[in-house]
Amino acid sequence: QIALARAFGCARVVFNDGLRARQEAREQGLPYVSDAELSKRVITRAKSTPERAWLGEVSAVVSRQALADLNAAYRTFFHSVSGR
Repeated sequence: QIALARAFGCARVVFNDGLRARQEAREQGLPYVSDAELSKRVITRAKSTPERAWLGEVSAVVSRQALADLNAAYRTFFHSVSGR
């Protein structure tokens, strides 16, 4: 139960942090945050901060999959809005 709670918590935090980064860039008129840059920001760099160091305790697969899910959802949303 503890391992699953950590994994789900990690996925939720990475997804939400990634979404927030993309939303803030869009609101500020900044360029689209690429998938690679997003991974650096919300996984790699985040692990080196005291607030997010615990992300390193969970399998990296969980974080990568959370970002893959975010990327798919983000693209699907904007494709639907644009009529694609």
